[in-house]
Amino acid sequence: MELIYGIKDKPSFGKTVLFAIQQLLAIMAATIAVPAIVGNGLSASAALFGAGVGTFVYLLFTKSASPVFLGSSFAFIGSMFSAFGGAASLAIGYWGLIIGALMAGLVYVIIAVIVKFCGVKWIDILMPPVIIGPTVSIIGLSLSGNAVGDLMKSSVEGGSAYVALICGLVTLAVTMLCSTYSKKIGRLIPFIIGICAGYVLASIFAVIGTLADKPALVVINYSALKALNFKTVSGYISLPKFTFLLGGAEGLKGITGSYLLTIFAAYVPVAFVVFAEHLADHKNLSAIIGQDLLKEPGLTRTLLGDGVGTMVSTLFGGCPNTTYGESIGCVAITRNASTITIWFCACLCIIFSLISPLVSLLETIPSCVMGGVCIALYGFIAVSGFKMFQKVDLNKNRNLFVASVIFITGVGGMVVSFGKVEIRTVACALILGILTNVMLSKEKDEAANAE
Repeated sequence: MELIYGIKDKPSFGKTVLFAIQQLLAIMAATIAVPAIVGNGLSASAALFGAGVGTFVYLLFTKSASPVFLGSSFAFIGSMFSAFGGAASLAIGYWGLIIGALMAGLVYVIIAVIVKFCGVKWIDILMPPVIIGPTVSIIGLSLSGNAVGDLMKSSVEGGSAYVALICGLVTLAVTMLCSTYSKKIGRLIPFIIGICAGYVLASIFAVIGTLADKPALVVINYSALKALNFKTVSGYISLPKFTFLLGGAEGLKGITGSYLLTIFAAYVPVAFVVFAEHLADHKNLSAIIGQDLLKEPGLTRTLLGDGVGTMVSTLFGGCPNTTYGESIGCVAITRNASTITIWFCACLCIIFSLISPLVSLLETIPSCVMGGVCIALYGFIAVSGFKMFQKVDLNKNRNLFVASVIFITGVGGMVVSFGKVEIRTVACALILGILTNVMLSKEKDEAANAE
């Protein structure tokens, strides 16, 4: 793909701010969804702050040579529930989140050291294009249900799914038209324009629905803005509920050995699974920008950035971070790989998390509007995976079976649980793909002997 802005390019200040806002809009929904799902006092503003700080750490470790944003990881949701479920109090649970992230981050650090001394050739052997390509596609395809579900989802109870669908499809249409036909700035910020179009349309429906007493037309929820009290300082600026502050000194005193074992069992196995997603995401992004990120800045640096970034972000926001497919999709569609954009996006995450009206405004973006955007984002991820293995010879049974296993288990949504440890869809597909490839590796040997 021919990039408009490469990794080291520096767009003008105005364009950079717009690109950063676009990245923020792309990653925001998923980043604030994790604390909303886990609950127990975790806040969206703290998650945004943690994502911004974690991304700073990643960019520093990679020397600004990898345009990746780190956001809240869905893979660790089960682990986070375990941290609270095994705790005697919420205060202990908050420290459990932090300790678990430290354990998971340490897994990344250990793997990074191994890569430093052993190189990355073993990864290419273990995960050739016939495995990485379908796995990358599954990252997008496994999220397709979420995108379609959001597309017809009203943010207000009683809102019509058809009105939501119209708003979502208008968002998607405007995004596609801007990205395809616009010749100037519109081509670089199609998501901002698309989301604004969907938001305005949803607001128009809401006004009509309110005036005509037709609640079915109202699919946008302004309650977050209505709850603001501008008579107080917190109505303008408020400090997020950082995890280490929620835990306090009392929480540390209640931690026991058995609780630490519970945290270890909940977080460490998932960390190995997320490592596979880390590889797939960086392989995908490498194909998009035409530069092998596993060699420059190198897998060691990306792993350290991801691992240490997870540790730091959890200290503030409670949520372990991971590389974001939405961010990668944004790079693919806009053809802007400038890491300055990621720096600015991380800054905006931190700034927005402190400004109450901005956080509230972001929370009012309707689910259907984000669903329209995500159809394009997730679709680009899936298609980029197809590109990665288009030269693979599928006439060979070995390659055919490997790809088949990955696609069917991935699209089918295979999830395996061992107690409180959950191996999610992408990881299941990748693991089974690797095992299939190893099991059928003799086909290659027989072909070599025949020659």
